[in-house]
Amino acid sequence: MTHHVTLMSRVSCHSCEEAAVEIERICADLGATWSVEDVDADPELRAEYGDRVPVFLVDGAEHGYWKVEEDRLRAALTE
Repeated sequence: MTHHVTLMSRVSCHSCEEAAVEIERICADLGATWSVEDVDADPELRAEYGDRVPVFLVDGAEHGYWKVEEDRLRAALTE
């Protein structure tokens, strides 16, 4: 099964940019796909994630926020 990571992000968010670099590298290593969603583009997403970005979803389920825990993310993507 190929897993998908979604990065809930916003423009001009330094932590989000750092997380994107880490997620891209980890997904490339493991053959997972990933995408970025701008929380400010959708009022519902902004209400849900606005104060916690970056937030990481694995296959649509919230996996973590603020800092990528590499070992934990790798484990989730190899299940």
